[in-house]
This record gives sequence, C-alpha cells and structure tokens, in this order.
Amino acid sequence: GTGYSSLRALQHFPVDTVKIDRSFVAPLEHDPQEAAIVAAVISLSHALGLRTVAEGIETIAQVDRLRGLGCDLAQGFYFARPGPPEEIRQGS
Repeated sequence: GTGYSSLRALQHFPVDTVKIDRSFVAPLEHDPQEAAIVAAVISLSHALGLRTVAEGIETIAQVDRLRGLGCDLAQGFYFARPGPPEEIRQGS
C-alpha cells in the first residue's frame, strides 16, 4: 500500500533541499546499486526543482562521484570536522 511515504512530503511541505544520508554515500564507490539509488534521488530532486546535499563525505572519490552525478552540495569529515561556531570561518 501507499501508507505514509516520505516522497509525498516533497509535494506537501515547503521543502527546498533533499539530504542524501551517509548510509547511501559510504558504499557509493563500490556498489552499483547504491550509486543507482543516489543518481535516482538526485535526478528526482532536480526534476522537482530541489537542491541535493550529500552527508558523510570522507574521500575525494566520493566528492568526484557525487559531482559527476550532479549533487549540488556535500558535507562531511573530508571538508572539516565539527567544531564550535567561533572556529568556523565564514564562507569556507
């Protein structure tokens, strides 16, 4: 059945960005099925006029793969470890 589908939320809530969970990003480099899921999420998001952000980025290979798939934004330890706001440079 349809039950509750989080995809339906893309139509009914003021959403502007879809976050791709780290559980999909981690195996991205070596699992074609995971890569296909991520590609589909990015494609659907863009078709609906939404941006995408992938979390849990730890390698340049993940950055390159996500960039190739058209992901808009990325976050993770590859870029910076979490820290207090006063230590985070503006615009970095």
